[in-house]
Amino acid sequence: MIKETPFTQLHIEAGAKVAPFAGYNMPIQFTGINDEHMAVRENVGVFDVSHMGEVWVNGPKAEAFLQRVATNNVSVLFDGKAQYTCFPNGKGGIVDDFLIYRFNAEKFLLVINASNIEKDWNHLCNYAKEFDLVIGEELINASDDIAQLAVQGPNAMKVIQKLVEEPIVDMEYYTFKVVIMAGVENVILSATGYTGSGGCEIYIPKESAVAVYKAVYEAGKELGIQSIGLGARDTLRLEKGFCLYGNDIDDTTSPLEAGLGWVTKFIDGKNFVDRDFLAKQKEEGVTRKLVSFKMIDRGVPRHGYDIVDAEGHKIGTVTSGTMSPILKSGIGMGYVLVAYSKKESEIFISVRDRKLKATVVKAPFV
Repeated sequence: MIKETPFTQLHIEAGAKVAPFAGYNMPIQFTGINDEHMAVRENVGVFDVSHMGEVWVNGPKAEAFLQRVATNNVSVLFDGKAQYTCFPNGKGGIVDDFLIYRFNAEKFLLVINASNIEKDWNHLCNYAKEFDLVIGEELINASDDIAQLAVQGPNAMKVIQKLVEEPIVDMEYYTFKVVIMAGVENVILSATGYTGSGGCEIYIPKESAVAVYKAVYEAGKELGIQSIGLGARDTLRLEKGFCLYGNDIDDTTSPLEAGLGWVTKFIDGKNFVDRDFLAKQKEEGVTRKLVSFKMIDRGVPRHGYDIVDAEGHKIGTVTSGTMSPILKSGIGMGYVLVAYSKKESEIFISVRDRKLKATVVKAPFV
């Protein structure tokens, strides 16, 4: 059965094109992907991301547990700080990438991908046994209790400031506060996002979600705030070179192959899942790497297309691709053999038996 978010009917009333995604009816687009993309880059847009999952980790063993299941160093977090990281799967791959929010030494919130909620929950419950965490008390799946909006763009925080008494416009990237927003208590306001254009993500108790949603649109009316669908969410994240689970990373890709060495910390005392395997991989080197590339020839790379060399030999696979609304050219990401991973390397995308030239670039694209 397809689920709905608290905002689904509001999206339909607003004329959204709605389709199933990760078990939910989600808005794919409203006015059009390019229009919505530019609205976020230049002004302010609102995404319904209530399909995302949320898991609380509580108690005196919370940090030790997270140091075990996550690659990043949780011990550097302080109250009000968020961190990007991933779960290794015990076989050299990635269960999911996610965010950790530290409220205090014994209270953390994990925000996980919508399509992986059940898989992540089972993975966490499995490792919880090592720490005798009490399921339902110290490890809590709150995914059905929390709605989430992402308000993104250069004018996003100006809009949200109207709804919050304390100053939030200059919040540092990857920090968060618990605030009263539009009269609703216990709202988590996080200076994070998936667009690279600034803004915030807002976690709302589900029963108050519609009230906050309407207040956000009212506050943003004079600035021309727009609703944004998942189509533009994908083009926005790709222009900034952000990985999408299921495309660019999955259970078969290692964090080091995916360029996530920066969130894989081999510090003393941190015995995270797959540490030995990944340490060996770091020492010996990987055979393939995730790269960003820009099309030289005219064409749009798509997920699953072969990447080939000048002679037509397969050297990799496209994992994400689109026509960049900003650059007006094709851009993409994909895994290639290490020999072709250096910046400015010439590669070719195989499109309907044609070899279209591209060049490896350093993300972000814009």
